[in-house]
Amino acid sequence: MTDAGRHSAAVVTRGLRKVFGDRVAVEGLDLTIPRGEVFGLLGPNGSGKTTTIRMLCGLMAPTAGSADVVGFDVASSGERVRERIGYMSQRYGLYDDLTVFENLRFYGTVYGLHGEARATRLEAHLGALGLEDRRTQLAGTLSGGWKQRLALACATAHEPEMLFLDEPTAGVDPAARRAFWNSIYELAGRGTTILVTTHYMDEAERCQRLAFLSRGRLIALGTNAEISAQFNQPRIEDVFIELQRRDEATHR
Repeated sequence: MTDAGRHSAAVVTRGLRKVFGDRVAVEGLDLTIPRGEVFGLLGPNGSGKTTTIRMLCGLMAPTAGSADVVGFDVASSGERVRERIGYMSQRYGLYDDLTVFENLRFYGTVYGLHGEARATRLEAHLGALGLEDRRTQLAGTLSGGWKQRLALACATAHEPEMLFLDEPTAGVDPAARRAFWNSIYELAGRGTTILVTTHYMDEAERCQRLAFLSRGRLIALGTNAEISAQFNQPRIEDVFIELQRRDEATHR
């Protein structure tokens, strides 16, 4: 890839493949995500979404193909990739017996923040995400929505270039989900590229572009309107239902 291509795209995959034994989890994935985009990765359980994210984060080696994330090859420069990204998994990864601020300080240190720079950044971050009044509260006593917000704060303490969110709002009430998405778009407005997986179609409609995976294969890519038109469906939710129906019929 040319330098210009590296700088214009946050993610580029070419023939990305992952096999576990005799099971193909991801097959031949070709994907380009421009910098600054809010990109949705959709598909039923077992479609390869989490495996794709783990490969893009440099946490899992691909079986074949390649992936560049924020300008670096994940296979040969995984450490440099991980320094520049944030990752929020379905399991928040918080320490219940630490306070909100202690969790944030721990993750800030893990991501390389130290001294006065860390203190300044974390204080500003607490305020930006509305966590200042809960700084001394134990993480284990937070509601699902506040845990989610703290997990987002921890994943973005170091101001990453790209943020991976794997089912970040699962099990969270609608008001907390709306607040979370407001935070996502504030981050995107400051230049962070965001890849998010979700089963909530109202959230999918807030993504600038979407990719649908089925059994590890990319079967649709584009804006909400483009994908709806491709499948002759009025809404992205109807597309999702149709693709699930096809997937079940094909693999009975």
